[in-house]
Amino acid sequence: MATEEEVRHELTMILDSLKGHISWSREQGRPLPFSYRGNKPQIVPIEEEAALSPKPENSFGIMLSLDEVRSELGDCRRCLLGSTRTNLVFGEGNPEAELVFVGEAPGGDEDRQGRPFVGKAGQLLTKIIEAMGLKRESVYICNILKCRPPGNRNPEPAEIAACGPFLIRQLQAIAPKVICALGSFAARTLLKNDAPITTLRGRFHSYEGIKVMPTFHPAYLLRNQAAKKLVWEDVQMIMKELKKESR
Repeated sequence: MATEEEVRHELTMILDSLKGHISWSREQGRPLPFSYRGNKPQIVPIEEEAALSPKPENSFGIMLSLDEVRSELGDCRRCLLGSTRTNLVFGEGNPEAELVFVGEAPGGDEDRQGRPFVGKAGQLLTKIIEAMGLKRESVYICNILKCRPPGNRNPEPAEIAACGPFLIRQLQAIAPKVICALGSFAARTLLKNDAPITTLRGRFHSYEGIKVMPTFHPAYLLRNQAAKKLVWEDVQMIMKELKKESR
């Protein structure tokens, strides 16, 4: 059972994240899902909100390129991670990649360099990519979160909600043939499925018509060498799918 201090901390994080989202929404000209009448907020139905206040084109109203998505993200402060990070880690690689790797969040090395998967787990991912007969620069690599959670803790729901739209736009801009979801958080976020990674891996799923292969995160492989065989089975399926799609 959570202590009073833990509950207070959680509520503070939720409130701060909500304040940040409201502030950002106002800056972007986005309508808020409520209005004030007297001293009480009145909830506005989504369809009414959309009809009365359509989204501006530069706030995800139209398809964006990767550069435009990065520009839209800006010096992000949409959640508390914006105040604790060193560098925002957007993603890198081929903007027309057939294969996109999606991880969980930046770690310490990534936070310092502003690049995804550059630490020990990233070095292992690079080896996996090369073993697939590909080059790191030929694929695209990104994370669910663009900022490092303190102490490499798990992402909070509010943080995933804040970063999610930008991951969606990245995937829309790239339009890959296959997504490799690295670890539970990436798989669950993309597939909206709370099943464990051990259940999800080993077969293709679908995200917006794109085939998704969940597999273990490289950081997990550093601690569990035996799982490398399973990951290799998963990436072999990806390789076969890419070859089939290229015919």
